[in-house]
Parts: sequence; structure tokens; C-alpha cells
Amino acid sequence: MKRIFLFVLTNVAVVVVLGIVASLLGVNRFLTANGLDLTALLGFALIMGFGGAFISLLISKPVAKWSAGVQIIDQPRNADEAWIVETVRKLSEKAGIGMPEVGIFEGAPNAFATGAFKNSSLVAVSTGLLQGMTREEIEAVLAHEVAHVANGDMVTMALIQGVMNTFVVFLSRVIGYAVDSFLRRGSDSNSGPGIGYYVSTIVLDIVLGFAAAIVVAWFSRQREFRADSGAAQLMGRKQPMMNALARLGGMQPGELPKAVEAMGITGGMGKLFATHPPIEERIAALQNSQV
Repeated sequence: MKRIFLFVLTNVAVVVVLGIVASLLGVNRFLTANGLDLTALLGFALIMGFGGAFISLLISKPVAKWSAGVQIIDQPRNADEAWIVETVRKLSEKAGIGMPEVGIFEGAPNAFATGAFKNSSLVAVSTGLLQGMTREEIEAVLAHEVAHVANGDMVTMALIQGVMNTFVVFLSRVIGYAVDSFLRRGSDSNSGPGIGYYVSTIVLDIVLGFAAAIVVAWFSRQREFRADSGAAQLMGRKQPMMNALARLGGMQPGELPKAVEAMGITGGMGKLFATHPPIEERIAALQNSQV
């Protein structure tokens, strides 16, 4: 439950914090003497929703390096590092994207890709994955991450998160205003929103944020199937990716920082909030694919 809670919290924290700050600073200009200005509220919600999502996207690469402790391979120190860099280079050229930064981080088996732009991304693998897989399986995992970059998944997820954040901000304030109006019925005071509005809005930001996280996680799971298929296409056959997934199924996957968990090769547990489908479903999807 701790993993699920922390994952969802990262998706709603920006909206909640920005909402509180906006209220304290008095920038809720959609609250007028005559009630809600829905047009102004929608504009406010769009700025809040997409602002937080794109700020997270733009800082995703430096945050990933810091939080996962990624060591970038500027100059390969041994044959293994040289092979990893060359493999990513070949896969990137085949996928039609710029060469990503390549890094290694300490930990149990996992890998991830991140970055705001296709031609300025980061692909990182863990020491546990490198030690526990064959080179062909590692190549399949790298192809999976390169496919994420080529598919523009980081931007797609930011857009989806922005849409969901916008709905959260809009609906929480409409409902909060209705609750506040109900609690203050019969009052002649026009001094602005009351405590009912502020409490309702904060609570609804959190509750609706959890609901939005379920939708975002569903999109994330669909994206994983596409990245698996993309890896098979980059390698010219699907068996290496199937072997890599089977190998991962027999390992204890490592936890990634929440900022990049959705871009990892494996994800957290829990059906509704899981960012990755079960390994068995991913293997079955590849078996039934036309790659």
C-alpha cells in the first residue's frame, strides 16, 4: 500500500499545492460577486493542470539522474559499458531518434527512459539487470526503452496527466463552490468564499486526484504493450523481448523513484494504480502479435 500511496501522491501533489497557494494569494479570480465565472475557471484549471504536468516533464531528466543516482557513461570504462552505449546508438538510429544519454544506476533489475524531447532523452539500466540477463535480453530491454522515447511516451503521459489535472481542478472548485453556497444559504454575506469552499476544494483535489491517477495508470499500461511491440520491431523478432520479460518475471524487480516509475521496464503492484501490466499479459500480447 505504501508504494501505491506514494505513486498516487506524486500525481496529485502539484495540483493540491498550487491550489492552496493560489487560494492564499487570492488569484482565484473566477470567484466573483455574482458567483462562478466558468470561463475564467476553465482557463485557471488549464494553467494549473498543464502547468504542473509540463514542469514535471521538463525537469524529468535531471530529477531522474539525481533521484536514481544515475552515472552517465561519458567515456566507457570497460567493454560492457562500450557495448551498452553502442547498442543504444544502433537502436536509436533504427528508431529515428537522437542518441540518448546512457547511464547505469545501482539496484535490483530495472531500467527506464525519460526526458522531455525525443532527441534529448536518457536511457538508464540497473546493475542488477546487467548482472542477471544475457546480452540479448539486455538489448531487448534497451530496445523497449528506446521505443518509449521514439513513441513520445513521456510527452503523451504529460498531456494525459495535464488533462486529468485540469478536470480535477475544475470539478473540485465547482463542487466546492456548490458546497459553500449550500452551507451559507440564507446569509447576506458577500465577503467571498467561506471555509466550506476551501476545505471542500482541498479534499476534492485529493479524492479526484486519486481517481485521475487510476485513469493515467490505465493509459500507462496500454503504452507498455506498445513499447514491447516496438522493441520487437527494432530487434527484428519478438523472442528476445519475450525472453527478457520471462527473465524479469523470475526476478525481484527494483523500485524506481516515483518520478520515473511509469517509464521503467517493470512497475509497482496493485491493479488499479499499476503503471505496468502483469508480465504474463505482456508475453501473451507479444506471442499474439504480428511482429
